Amino acid sequence: MTRHRIRRTPLQQFRTAAIEIGFIMFLFYANLLMGEFTRSNAVHHTVLFAFWDVLTPENFAIGFVAACLGHGIFEYLRRRL
Repeated sequence: MTRHRIRRTPLQQFRTAAIEIGFIMFLFYANLLMGEFTRSNAVHHTVLFAFWDVLTPENFAIGFVAACLGHGIFEYLRRRL
């Protein structure tokens, strides 16, 4: 059985990368937010407080680098397998 390679335009490649990186960032922030919300289980701490505690430039940089690495690994495996 032969495999047919689908050739994607640069716009399609960019869109695929943006969707994958965005989804990985969503999972990163969801995990970070859930951990922060359960860790700060005080009476006056709300979800909004957890958001402000999680949304920092450092967390964004870590998440973006991890998402780009994840996209690169997924793309390598997609082409390899």
